Amino acid sequence: MSQKITPYKDTSRSKKEQVAEMFDTISGKYDGLNRVISFGIDIKWRKKVVKLVGKTNPKNILDVATGTGDLAINLSKTGAREIIGLDISAGMLKVGEEKIKAKKLESIISMVKADSENLPYEENYFDAITVAFGVRNFENLEKGLSEIFRVLKPGGIFIVLETSIPTKTPFKQGYKFYSTKILPLIGRIFSKDKSAYSYLSESAAAFPYGEAFNNILKKIGFIAIEDKPQTFGVATIYKCTK
Repeated sequence: MSQKITPYKDTSRSKKEQVAEMFDTISGKYDGLNRVISFGIDIKWRKKVVKLVGKTNPKNILDVATGTGDLAINLSKTGAREIIGLDISAGMLKVGEEKIKAKKLESIISMVKADSENLPYEENYFDAITVAFGVRNFENLEKGLSEIFRVLKPGGIFIVLETSIPTKTPFKQGYKFYSTKILPLIGRIFSKDKSAYSYLSESAAAFPYGEAFNNILKKIGFIAIEDKPQTFGVATIYKCTK
């Protein structure tokens, strides 16, 4: 990412510190706002990720930047014995733990507070690793992806679900208007943190999506890279292996 986008424009603190604070602040309303902002389509996208992962019959899965654990919970449908949801925001993890407890999935899913750029796991440990709407929050994108590569087993699957920008008219113009005008307004109305949803739209616009992200994955060492644009290109599912 050529441009460093941070939530609070505070040069005295790292991006990851600011991201953690931002998500701690909005954690209580994050799930509800997400449904409103995406019109619920993000649920459909996550189901596609689960289906791709499920085809590989993984025994253990790591969901990086798990947030409130939506994808980790959905991944329980793969039949995996161990699922770890990892995030730097204690507030988001707390919400996720409550959801996991309500669904009685504590024996399968563990929520772990840790840094995606310094994963506390040994090499070649996980059968599958996922990141949904989290890679653009990495302080150092290549370092975070390298850590994921390190802990993924050879032959394991890595799937990223991330926002992207439509390239065709009129979807390109509609997306720009929505992301720069409507999204920050919704965030200001419903969230205490006025900077949060401006950051989310700005970071999405600056993220190297499509072929640019494929090239970064290839540079890290991933192979069999595929990208699958979703809903006119407003999001993309990237699939690769080691």
